[in-house]
Amino acid sequence: MAIMLGHVSLGVSNLDRATLFFDAVLAALGYVRLWTGEGGLGYGSPGGGEELNIFERRGASPPGEGFHLAFVAPDRAAVERFHAAALAHGGTDCGVPGLRPHYGKNYYAAFVLDPDGHKLEAVHQ
Repeated sequence: MAIMLGHVSLGVSNLDRATLFFDAVLAALGYVRLWTGEGGLGYGSPGGGEELNIFERRGASPPGEGFHLAFVAPDRAAVERFHAAALAHGGTDCGVPGLRPHYGKNYYAAFVLDPDGHKLEAVHQ
């Protein structure tokens, strides 16, 4: 099967704050920081290519209502670690870890806003 997206990039207002947040929440799901450069950083699977890039941008703001990023979690415990890490690093709860049967019988997810207001999800199915 072909991969649909090469990567996604998000603009943030404070790279130091975003680095602490994304290092913690993505590590909870088994992802790692793959590169750090002037004004940005990238994350992905260990040994893989970048899948999420974060760049500091003046005036950065999250996309509008309806947009969110969903990260694959290896198990339900990872979804719970993701949620806890997000809240501990400046995120806001938008849906505690739990089953979402309206999305699917085994759809277990949590939703947060990052410190810049991007809506993020961790999901295990």
